[in-house]
Amino acid sequence: MTSRILYVCTGNAARSVMAAVMTRERAPHLEVRSAGTFSISGQPMSQRTRAALAAHGLADNEHRSQQLESRDCAWADLIVVFEPHHIHYVRRNHENVAQRAASLPRLLRDLGPATDGPLVDRVAALRLHEVEIEPWEEVVDPAGGDQDVFHECANQISTLIDALLPRLAP
Repeated sequence: MTSRILYVCTGNAARSVMAAVMTRERAPHLEVRSAGTFSISGQPMSQRTRAALAAHGLADNEHRSQQLESRDCAWADLIVVFEPHHIHYVRRNHENVAQRAASLPRLLRDLGPATDGPLVDRVAALRLHEVEIEPWEEVVDPAGGDQDVFHECANQISTLIDALLPRLAP
């Protein structure tokens, strides 16, 4: 069974886009989508996101932002977010999937290796809906920053994705 990963940030124009593009490129065996908690649907990614991805040899010319909807949440085996606010949003607006939503840094700390069993079982064992979200879980939003800030964010996300992917292996 192919695992389904949903990346969620605020506007679905930078962090979740970077993570989704990187994951698709590096782990084609996964199904990947992205969305935002406060997104205007149908917008392309920002030019600074596009440039940050290009610096990694990546692109997604088809990306259009979308607001996080119940159907996205129901589709996902794992919802990966980038800051505490996103967890609170999922818990408040999509309570039925809160047990599948975690920050990228928390997953790197707490999610066991793929050899420990199916992803859905390992995620369920984390009891994520009961976890208190902490400040260290944030991957800072580059929005409003200059191009260097976007490059730094892309580099950070790239490192985090590289560490996460072996844990998502089938």
